[in-house]
Amino acid sequence: MERKLLHTPEGVRDLYGVECENKLLLQNRMHQVLKLYGYRDIQMPSFEFFDIFNKERGSVEAKNMFKFFDREGNTLVLRPDMTPQVARCAAKYFENEETAIKLCYLGNTFINKVSYQGRLKETTQLGCELIGDSSVAADAEMLAMMIEALLAAGLKEFQVEVGQVAYFKGLVNEAGIDTETEEELRLLIQKKNFFGVEELARSCGLSDSVREALFMLPQLFGQADKLDEATQYVHNDMSLSAIRHLKEVYELLKVYGYEEYVSFDLGMLSELTYYTGIIFRAVTYEVGEPVAAGGRYDELICQYGKAAASIGFSINVDFVLLALYRQGIQLPANRLPLMILYREDEMVNAVKLGNYYRRSGISSGLIPFAKDKTISDYEQSAIRGGYEAVVRADAETLERLGVQ
Repeated sequence: MERKLLHTPEGVRDLYGVECENKLLLQNRMHQVLKLYGYRDIQMPSFEFFDIFNKERGSVEAKNMFKFFDREGNTLVLRPDMTPQVARCAAKYFENEETAIKLCYLGNTFINKVSYQGRLKETTQLGCELIGDSSVAADAEMLAMMIEALLAAGLKEFQVEVGQVAYFKGLVNEAGIDTETEEELRLLIQKKNFFGVEELARSCGLSDSVREALFMLPQLFGQADKLDEATQYVHNDMSLSAIRHLKEVYELLKVYGYEEYVSFDLGMLSELTYYTGIIFRAVTYEVGEPVAAGGRYDELICQYGKAAASIGFSINVDFVLLALYRQGIQLPANRLPLMILYREDEMVNAVKLGNYYRRSGISSGLIPFAKDKTISDYEQSAIRGGYEAVVRADAETLERLGVQ
């Protein structure tokens, strides 16, 4: 076999040993937070019809998807984003449900971007969606859950930046900007390009008040007092209502006790254009990408046949694991399995000993003793193989433990 076949393609990797154990532990910790808030699990396929994620839905760009064909010639894609999948499921299975639907998920997503700085093309996402609730309480719950999940993961220093798409949309409507110009403006604001925003505003012949509001937009980030400052630059009802909404959410976050983790950024705009209201992302040091992100997408599910206000978020488990590693935060590792070493005439003893440890909740693996090796050889092998210790399956050990 050629050695190159032992390597993975660019953007994906194998995970094994302690790192794999830590990732599973991390997933379980954060998942438990979502369960405690009353969210129920849903599993969805790894690939779907292309139209579930097409440009009109506001999901990932087509060029960044892994696409292939089935036998009937249908275009399929590996899911780049789980929110449209949940929207599809909600429209299919909960079409007539009138009470709020709370769903959570854990799975891998696939985005075919050019790799840079070790960026993975396959990552594990843990997330949740609240469907059928447009309230301030729903928005605050999402933010609180995300903060609580990151704390449960072991992160200590992180910030959740909160924005409001409707603030920007109100300015666009007030200015009468066309769709193409809006997209250009969106990209400039995302890049915090102050001068580009000013130049574009002038070229469109916008009023002085709108031009000033757009110019100030990339600078409106910081603590809650920035919300009061933002009201000075807008005069339309949509933008002012967006600010009031953020203030109400912030007051509820104080009740949760998580306000210290929150800051505001009214210039925050997502690449996922299905967001319609509050949006947010969690950032921490030593990681160049947000470790979690989410927002409100009230108009997405109606594209699949069900009108329902919706909000959700996803946590990139791989980024959280990377943050913990780079910040020197140790996860409490699960106890490693014991290596039960036995000679040919000790096979029955080994089985009894293995049963004894497993009934006590201790993992154990039976390994036959090769004649050409020593105990020292196996002790070294145990260190390399991720075993906690070597236990001999001899009569003395069984007698000492009281194993019959």
